[in-house]
Amino acid sequence: MGELTTAKRIMMIALLVVLWGISWPIYKVALEFTPPLLFAGLRTLLGGLLLGAILAPRWNRIRWKENWRVYAISGIFNVVLFYGLQTVGLMYVPSGLFSVLVYLQPVLVGIFAWMWLGEAMSKLKVIGLIIGFLGVAAVSIGGFSGHVAIAGVIIAIITAVSWALGTVYVKKVNKRVDSLWLVAFQCTLGGIVLTGTGSVTESWSDIVWNVPYVSGLLFGTVLGISLSWLLYFTLVNSGDASKVASYTFLVPVISVFVSSMLLHESITAFLLIGLVLIGFSIYLVNRRVRVVRQA
Repeated sequence: MGELTTAKRIMMIALLVVLWGISWPIYKVALEFTPPLLFAGLRTLLGGLLLGAILAPRWNRIRWKENWRVYAISGIFNVVLFYGLQTVGLMYVPSGLFSVLVYLQPVLVGIFAWMWLGEAMSKLKVIGLIIGFLGVAAVSIGGFSGHVAIAGVIIAIITAVSWALGTVYVKKVNKRVDSLWLVAFQCTLGGIVLTGTGSVTESWSDIVWNVPYVSGLLFGTVLGISLSWLLYFTLVNSGDASKVASYTFLVPVISVFVSSMLLHESITAFLLIGLVLIGFSIYLVNRRVRVVRQA
């Protein structure tokens, strides 16, 4: 995938973080009317099928025999483990702590991309990623109350690792596969697994087919899954994975702001502190400096 212009890149990053940021409160409302695994499975499955239908005229780019392993691996890391473990982990730890641990992802992407992709690494980038993580911790500090089980902490960390590995893997294989079909198949295959698991462990009769649920499902299908993953992989494949990942530190900030407006959740000074730290983090990670590359 070719290089993006600066203006287009900025617009895509802004749209991505807004979509992912507003997803959390929208899904939170929808989850009051549906079992979690079935909700995760349906929105990913429908998102993948929708994208596949749109891409049908370019079916010859699928190359299933050559690429099915790529589609499956991406689906496992970016959908089954990422969304599935989120659903399970939130039952064991407070949401604030869970989001902080999941947003170890940009830090891990920086490390994995340096190790396996030979991407640039510098002291400023390392410091920036750590500061960004601290910013997410500040933003999420209000959600630290409640029982914390070690199993939930482990699940959250595995969630972050799976998302980071999925990101770096997609970057590594992006020249072998069509990026659009990769998103379609990872969502479809992953969605089948999640929906199947939900069908066994949860009950379809527990779904309340009302406006909040259907709205959340439609949002997730079209914008929260299909469009956002397309944006994310396009950005990752066009530049340094760690630089793109650094912007995802903004997602919890937007989520808290939107939650305060839609769900009347409180905004604290920690949010502003976190926003400053995250802004400084993004500046450091994306600043051009003399770097060291992995041999």
